[in-house]
Amino acid sequence: MKILYIHQHFCTLAEGGSTRSYYLAKALVDAGMSVDLITRHNQPTYTVKSINGIHVHYLPIYYDNVQGFLGRIFSFLKFILLAYNAARKIPNISICYAVSTPLTTGIIALLLKCFHRIPYYFEVGDLWPLAPVQMGVIRNALLKKMLFALERKIYQQADKMIALSPGIRNGIEQAVAGKKIYLIPNIADCEFFHMEEKKGLLEKKFGVEGNFVITYFGTIGKANHLKYLLDAARACLFSDKVRFLIVGKGAELLLLQQLADAYQLNNLQFLPHADKYALRDILQVTDAVYISFASLPVLETGSPNKFFDALASGKLCIVNFKGWIKELTENEQCGLYIDPSKPDCFYEHIQPFLLNSSLLLTYQKHARKLAEAQFSRTLLTQKFTDLFK
Repeated sequence: MKILYIHQHFCTLAEGGSTRSYYLAKALVDAGMSVDLITRHNQPTYTVKSINGIHVHYLPIYYDNVQGFLGRIFSFLKFILLAYNAARKIPNISICYAVSTPLTTGIIALLLKCFHRIPYYFEVGDLWPLAPVQMGVIRNALLKKMLFALERKIYQQADKMIALSPGIRNGIEQAVAGKKIYLIPNIADCEFFHMEEKKGLLEKKFGVEGNFVITYFGTIGKANHLKYLLDAARACLFSDKVRFLIVGKGAELLLLQQLADAYQLNNLQFLPHADKYALRDILQVTDAVYISFASLPVLETGSPNKFFDALASGKLCIVNFKGWIKELTENEQCGLYIDPSKPDCFYEHIQPFLLNSSLLLTYQKHARKLAEAQFSRTLLTQKFTDLFK
């Protein structure tokens, strides 16, 4: 069986970012299937690479989180054109597996089904276009109507639907009633995020010896609203024990750096975007991971990759949004919810973990246990490959 896997934002461990599609595509290869994966890169030429048995087609399409709305739309439309042109030249495709976001990858799958009779499965990682609508990015009434109609069409024509969270599953059900939906959340790679005995050396490297370290890593964009974390750091300035790390890149990075300077946050450090290997070192010196979203209902349905990396590495999880992640964190006692609108209470919430190292260790062990029991790579990749049997 040959699978065509379409994901505009595919990343490997060496690139960092969300590596979900890498794990899933590799699982298909390990299960004896042939996988051609179409993605993009910020290079001027079309390139094909073999990555652990996955035939990865890199299309020359520039994309960066710092782009404005029109720049991103242009990248999405160009990807539709080039990806469809590349896909129709690949022979003997059995099934197309298309990944959203963006929703526009579904157009490629629709075209392949309509003109080449290739069935497709569609994975929804974010409810789009609901997310940009609630964020105020898409405001035109006609455009919204067209995009919601496109969403329904893509869902209706898919042979199978895959949701990354219960909230996303509910959103799909509201769009197309009666559709069979498979829930496969993001992956906690418990094999990769093992903790090595080199914390002392790394603490010195990052300048956090003897500190309680709270780390945010990932995209630094509007949806993440990391001013919440700056407000928390500002509320902890009086303490010489609490340090904050922000690791990543994105459209909001410069603004956050300017605010941090204005607030004189000497307890906060910015680190550049890290691949998975560098991130593993950073998590060695991290006590708690901060998972942040703006206060919008649609963002509460997400399945943030950083949460599952935090679980796999056995870290206390601090979330600033409601929804299934908050409920899971509290029910499994692996973290806590802190209202981002009340930064003055932030230190009060984390103080028990500062004063009681046994309590911190208990919550961290619960995080790792949850990763192994419900979100391990072995468990979820098996569930995924079963879709194709």
